[in-house]
Amino acid sequence: MVQYSNPEIGLKKLVGEILPAMGIEDERVLSAFRRVPRHRFVDEALGLRAYEDAALPIGYGQTISQPSTIAYVAQALELQGHEKVLEIGSGSGYQTAILAHLVERVFTMERIRPLGNQVWPRLDRLGLSNVAIRIGDGTYGWPDQAPFDAVVVSAGSPRVPEHLIRQLRVGGKMIIPLEVDGSQRLTKVVKRPSGIDRIELDSCRFVKLVGKYGWRNASRRRKTDNALDS
Repeated sequence: MVQYSNPEIGLKKLVGEILPAMGIEDERVLSAFRRVPRHRFVDEALGLRAYEDAALPIGYGQTISQPSTIAYVAQALELQGHEKVLEIGSGSGYQTAILAHLVERVFTMERIRPLGNQVWPRLDRLGLSNVAIRIGDGTYGWPDQAPFDAVVVSAGSPRVPEHLIRQLRVGGKMIIPLEVDGSQRLTKVVKRPSGIDRIELDSCRFVKLVGKYGWRNASRRRKTDNALDS
């Protein structure tokens, strides 16, 4: 367990050493991480651990994703800056903040109200105003704002949610953890005129996607880690 008493040192280590060692080479992604202090998204008691490459608890059976997972997802989306992105599962708001530095607009959904209520104040303190937040069942998506250029699902799903695919523009990309033979695979889904292409990226372990188009009975069977298995 690595602890950083000085957040600036921890952030510099994360961006300068840890993420590049994990294969993160996109300079736009690394720049976004430089601008988002992770210690502001965890409880003060966990502040010294904020710059570990590890998932940390944020309450309600949820975690803040490990930085390399978020960076890996962002890099796989190949974001250019003009996009409108839908995020399913705001959690602490850390990934939301990273995305906000990478795209034009972020629409984020969180089903757990106390968590969702914390996101906007955190983003506001960082001066991020290009994010809209909705509290509710994220598996419905945000149809009145569709189509989206990208969708990020921060929970494991039993299948590719057709309801969310319909809200993705043709050529758009979705990153989602999918259940495959009893384990999870982080998967990139690209929408084509004739259907979807699926590309498996890595094994992973996320909390389950709860909702009408997810695991309806998963709220009592949550897992607490959401790290890529390297």
